[in-house]
Amino acid sequence: MLLTALVIIILGSCQDQAQRQAPPPPQLPIIEVETKDVTTYSEYPTQLEGVVSSEVRAKVAGYMTEVVVEEGAEVKKGQILFRLETESLSGDASAAKARVNAAQIEVNKLKPLVEKEIVSERQLETAKAQLETAKSDLNSISANIDYATIKSPVDGYVGTINYREGALINPSDRLPLTRVVKTNEVFAFFSVNEKDFLNMLSQLDTTDTSKGNLESTFPEVSLVMSNGKDYNLKGKISSVSNQVNRETGTVRFRATFDNPNFTLRDGLTGTIKIPKYLENARIVPRLSTFSRQGKVFVFNFNDSDSTVTEKSIEVTRADPYYIINSGLQINEKIVGKGVNKIKNNDKIIPQPSTMDSIVNSFDQVFK
Repeated sequence: MLLTALVIIILGSCQDQAQRQAPPPPQLPIIEVETKDVTTYSEYPTQLEGVVSSEVRAKVAGYMTEVVVEEGAEVKKGQILFRLETESLSGDASAAKARVNAAQIEVNKLKPLVEKEIVSERQLETAKAQLETAKSDLNSISANIDYATIKSPVDGYVGTINYREGALINPSDRLPLTRVVKTNEVFAFFSVNEKDFLNMLSQLDTTDTSKGNLESTFPEVSLVMSNGKDYNLKGKISSVSNQVNRETGTVRFRATFDNPNFTLRDGLTGTIKIPKYLENARIVPRLSTFSRQGKVFVFNFNDSDSTVTEKSIEVTRADPYYIINSGLQINEKIVGKGVNKIKNNDKIIPQPSTMDSIVNSFDQVFK
């Protein structure tokens, strides 16, 4: 009996001590689910290309003898860029001229003989045909000599020069000699999967699509450059393919951006953001949520006993909010901040708060 009494005293003392040492429930802000007009963005990787982007390639084979321009130089259409050696072609041209002269002499000789009916008209026609063949060969060689002087096909700026003096150039080379680009405007090409494309169409005013004006119904788009910074000018959707790529299941889009300061260059990559405007969307701050195994959760607050219950929600991101697709209704109460400090069925001390205060604290944390 003495031992039993002693055990009871010790257990009671431990319980009293545990109760004295147990921390009070945490004080956490409680907010209600609201509605708000928000903008979400669909994002697509893109590569930029100048409105003029023309490859410069050789039409004949030969050794590079001169690079006339420098990379980045402004050039006009028809301006000389490169020269290839023409010694062998010049020899061929001399031989071709000799054949033309010989054929012409033969024609001149046969004409009076035909008039006097000494030779047949057929012989003269054959000689004339040989003359035309010789002239054609000469013209072809002369054209090749001209092709050895390579000129700019368009107005623009010279890109990377891939070959220098002494290089053997062929029309079939994998790389072009260079590329002449014009980047006062740039094209941003990107692809949209067919599901997103159909969703876009369902949200647009497509009354003019029958007239081929689908592009005009899209909102202005943004460009995020590869360094993560936003380009300072908005772009417009200027082209939408009328076919779905059968291999990739995507529709090709083209956006056009003004580039007055030549910040954007041909070949740069980035991300296109297409806005989507939503009215009276149910929202919660992202700071009020937590993720587990790819799902998003919030803590519902129960007024009756001041406990919290975790709840899974379906969302769409719209920084600094999440748009609620399912799982929460307007005016439901949730823990606004500090979700990492509690667990399911914990009791808390509620502090009524506002969504704006939670969002503003989010900005401070992430600045």
